[in-house]
Amino acid sequence: MSSKKLYVPVDQVDLQINLPSSKSISNRALILNALAYSPYTIQNLSDCDDTRVTVRALDSNDTTFDIGAAGTAMRFLAAFLSKTVGEWVITGSGRMKNRPIRLLVDALNSLGAKIEYVEKEGYPPLRIFGSALQGGEVRLNGGVSSQYISALMMIAPYMEQGLKILLEGNVISVPYIQMTMDMMKEYGVDVVFENNVIDIRPQTYKPIQYKVESDWSAASYWYEILSIAGAGKIFLPGLYEKSFQGDRKVADLYLNLGVKTEFSKNGALLMATGNYITDFKYNFVNQPDLVQTFVVTCCVSKIPFHFKGVQSLKIKETDRVAALINELAKFGFKLIEPKEGELAWTGEMINIGGEVPVVRTYEDHRMAMAFAPIALKYKLEISEPEVVSKSYPAFWEDFSKLK
Repeated sequence: MSSKKLYVPVDQVDLQINLPSSKSISNRALILNALAYSPYTIQNLSDCDDTRVTVRALDSNDTTFDIGAAGTAMRFLAAFLSKTVGEWVITGSGRMKNRPIRLLVDALNSLGAKIEYVEKEGYPPLRIFGSALQGGEVRLNGGVSSQYISALMMIAPYMEQGLKILLEGNVISVPYIQMTMDMMKEYGVDVVFENNVIDIRPQTYKPIQYKVESDWSAASYWYEILSIAGAGKIFLPGLYEKSFQGDRKVADLYLNLGVKTEFSKNGALLMATGNYITDFKYNFVNQPDLVQTFVVTCCVSKIPFHFKGVQSLKIKETDRVAALINELAKFGFKLIEPKEGELAWTGEMINIGGEVPVVRTYEDHRMAMAFAPIALKYKLEISEPEVVSKSYPAFWEDFSKLK
């Protein structure tokens, strides 16, 4: 098993970091570009694992696709292939074969698709018999994964009856649904989203030239680094105040943790302020990918927190709630789950040995990147550090600029 030993006890940062382009936007743009039969190449496309497997599948003449650990690719391609004439098999890593997909498959099958489970009922791999979809109306639990909703939305214009999605329960990750809707509109398709109902009539996508913006989720780790360092500044080119990305919220939230942001036409300048709140409460239902970043920041900075809206973390690359509890315990932090969908730290510490903690990443890129900034205060070792390639292949190269 590979590992990376880290310890960079800096107390001031002065960097410029070129972030990867947005994985979320890249994956949507690839599907929309394909649905539009666009002759244009997407500009500034992400170079991460998730995007590469989607590109490979869309460009391939094969009928079987192994998307590894790329959850976004699994969901988006399952929907895309269900309306693409042919017989397809889509599979993935061991972890992917244990990530539920029944809600999406049931929804697609109810709309005229024919999808079967190759191995375990309710989980990948999937055998898909692609054909024209009838469409109509479908009810979907809005509290599980917005990617199911986005997958259905993107293929909806080509359904014979269009599609009406009735979202039930508490809808999570709304900014990601909004991102999908806004990008579909850029490609010429009208979407109505009101009162938890998404209505998309039969339409045709129009080819456009598209450029992907920098990734706000990747930016969160640099906010974390500057917050923990406590002094200095970091410039992030290509990061803009007005963005489709829900994780743009990171700039507002880190005002609570000693970092302010100034925007220019070239990007975002992060500056340490030294102003920290003493107790942090927030509902991350719309920004679940930021939870690990904020949990680790608060622990290292000894700021008790109570975060809600973390229920979707249990079906990500790993059970991120359990992973955070397990790995932060190695540094002496005792995290708790006050209720389902919540995670908190009251300030309680537990006794640990004197050995250097080895952080497991659980095949989860965000575990590696969220825990790396701990190295500004503690010695640690990250197992399987290469998982960052899923969304930010140059992360360790950029991280090495800390001196």
